Amino acid sequence: MSIYDLVSPRERHLKWRSLDAVEAAVMILCGIALGGFTASVFLDVTTRTIGRPWLYLQEVTGHFFVWGVFLGCAAATRRNDHLFLSAVTETMRGTRRRFFEIFNRGVVLAVSFCLIVFGYLNFVHGFGSKRMPSLTPEATLTAAIPVCGVLVMLFTIEQMVNGWRNGFEDPPAVLPADGGPAPPP
Repeated sequence: MSIYDLVSPRERHLKWRSLDAVEAAVMILCGIALGGFTASVFLDVTTRTIGRPWLYLQEVTGHFFVWGVFLGCAAATRRNDHLFLSAVTETMRGTRRRFFEIFNRGVVLAVSFCLIVFGYLNFVHGFGSKRMPSLTPEATLTAAIPVCGVLVMLFTIEQMVNGWRNGFEDPPAVLPADGGPAPPP
């Protein structure tokens, strides 16, 4: 199994192969963050139950959770697995579908711009606040917001450009000459 097996084969016509490594890396980091979140919650509950709490676990849990959520948002954007108006646009064809797909992604692009701008401002202000008890700057937590914004913007532009060039409809499956199942994309 290669790391590229983590890349979703759906909607290949909307993706650039050069960003497959980025999607795979984001999926791995998201998995590590959410796995770390689960493990740290388990350890936090266990150590508190036995009366020997680890004070740093609250910080670790928070960092894993925030980074996992924001990296998951970026991964879902590339894979088109997020809450989206795609169910409405999938029934449309031609120019009408193109308009609504571009409009939907334009809204996502505007949100990603806000994530970048306001997330960066929050990140910069985070150096003035420290998390207790480790005194780690809040910026280590809030850095996930502009990182998510950049990735979402990159993946959204990728889909808009490829959708404009190739259309947003899935290309028809090509059946092999022997009548067997179509090969995976």
